[in-house]
Amino acid sequence: MKEEARIDKWLWAARIFKTRTIAADACKKGRISIGGTSVKPARTIKPGDIIEVKKPPITYSFKVLKAIENRVGAKLVPEILENVTPPAQYELLEMSRISGFVDRARGTGRPTKKERRSLDDFTTPLFISDDEFDFDWEEEEE
Repeated sequence: MKEEARIDKWLWAARIFKTRTIAADACKKGRISIGGTSVKPARTIKPGDIIEVKKPPITYSFKVLKAIENRVGAKLVPEILENVTPPAQYELLEMSRISGFVDRARGTGRPTKKERRSLDDFTTPLFISDDEFDFDWEEEEE
């Protein structure tokens, strides 16, 4: 059995990414790091390496148990990797879930349904009926 594997193939085989292309793109964009340094898709890994995967809003950490390049079933994933992500990262994930949608800066892009409704309430003129005011039109004409 091989002692080393390409990182993009391993990320795909260990089911961290859905396709190998997505795994390679994550490497190219600097979202995958080993020991704090970004890696290229062709970088080889070996058992014992700690891989950090940035999937906003958190950074996952995985320890390589087996270096594989062929995709395995979901039940076999615990034999391939060990999740060593610190609990503080999961607290960040929970906080982002509680706070709601955080990826889009307020005021940019298309408004959400809630924002659109508040905009409609703000811009829709309120019509005041004549019954609310007591005008004496006859006195003004004289």
